[in-house]
Amino acid sequence: MLDPNWEVSTTNCMGTGTVTMDGTIAHEGTRSVRVNGGGGYCNHVFFRPKMSPWMATAGAGAGPVYARFFVRFEKPLTQSHVTFLALRDESEMKDLRMGGQSEILMWNRESDDATLPELSPTGIGMSAKPETGKWLCVELSIDGQKLETWLNGEPVAGLIVEGEPTPDVDAQWLRKADWRPQLSDIRFGWESYGSDENTLWFDDVVLGPSRVGCGS
Repeated sequence: MLDPNWEVSTTNCMGTGTVTMDGTIAHEGTRSVRVNGGGGYCNHVFFRPKMSPWMATAGAGAGPVYARFFVRFEKPLTQSHVTFLALRDESEMKDLRMGGQSEILMWNRESDDATLPELSPTGIGMSAKPETGKWLCVELSIDGQKLETWLNGEPVAGLIVEGEPTPDVDAQWLRKADWRPQLSDIRFGWESYGSDENTLWFDDVVLGPSRVGCGS
């Protein structure tokens, strides 16, 4: 059973994936949320807050909005596209997705399938490959079209959008110049578009209007 402030979400469809509380591993405290993510396109399973001031602020476009969470991967990311965090964008009725492809962390905008970074050698080299078997601190900030991402407290150069296009990195992302997300939902879990399975643990999630960093 999840904390009463959180609920399981299978927005599109559901397969064999599960979300449970795990009392055997935690970043802090005694429990974490374990996501057993199945392979195959319809294996979507997430958990999300039932209600949050963060969502009301984001939905009103009164950013910036921040999220910080710790995640632990059992298996490395592969060449295939997967998602482990999704934010509902009411401006396009689609998701803004964070996940992996080409073995690196990346963002994907569902409405036009643009990736950040572009999956070029330059773009791939400016992202990061998440380690397995250890807790990783992931932070994100979204303020209009501006997007920032940190891994273990350090900015990830390939996962930053500040307005000036960088060839082979964010030029594809910025082609939709009028995109301004109106976020109404945030979900953590696993969504596979191929056969990739993985087990992830999430802990110490913080949502709010300012950056809290990895130490709190």
